Amino acid sequence: MLPESHVAEHFANAHVQRQAARLGMWTFLGTEILLFGGLFAAYAEYRSLFHQAFLLGARHLDAIMAAVETAVLITGSFAVVMAHHYTKSSRPGMACWCLLAAAATGVAFLALHGVEYFHHFKEGALPGKYYTFAELRVTGVSLFFALYFLMTGLHSLHVLVGAGVLVWLAWRAVSGEFSRQYYHPVELGGLYWHLVDLIWIFLFPLLYLV
Repeated sequence: MLPESHVAEHFANAHVQRQAARLGMWTFLGTEILLFGGLFAAYAEYRSLFHQAFLLGARHLDAIMAAVETAVLITGSFAVVMAHHYTKSSRPGMACWCLLAAAATGVAFLALHGVEYFHHFKEGALPGKYYTFAELRVTGVSLFFALYFLMTGLHSLHVLVGAGVLVWLAWRAVSGEFSRQYYHPVELGGLYWHLVDLIWIFLFPLLYLV
């Protein structure tokens, strides 16, 4: 049974609290999907209007770097799954290391993506009126980079938040708060991290490969 110290007073029991937490997380994830779904729809609409510009803009992106970033995030998801497993097995030390490893993959992803951003800034491939890249002068290409920075920047913000959540969970794990009876915070944190990965798995082909 879940220790009484972990059951909030407005819940009847531990089972009700777990179900409420899961419902809340899935509702939140649904709003995140709606947010990025709207951006995907906007991208598709503008791509149909400026097909040639979006094609040239996508070719200018570094698909190999993005593939490495994808592998890094997928590795982080595997580490989160293992953290969930070790938490349910009452092995807090291993759970802590796995959570920290997953957070490290998030930091690595941000560093790699920062390298991409640096090259774009250096070239002048920036959104809107800040676009000064001389090699690509096609109507609509600045709009492509505007959507690129908006979508990847928003995703990177989610990666940063997710990495912070994983570090917080690692600290709680090593403090002995989790066990096979109480592990749903790790489960919920893992769900958020998997959503972050899933969004990138859509962004990667949409921006770099299509």
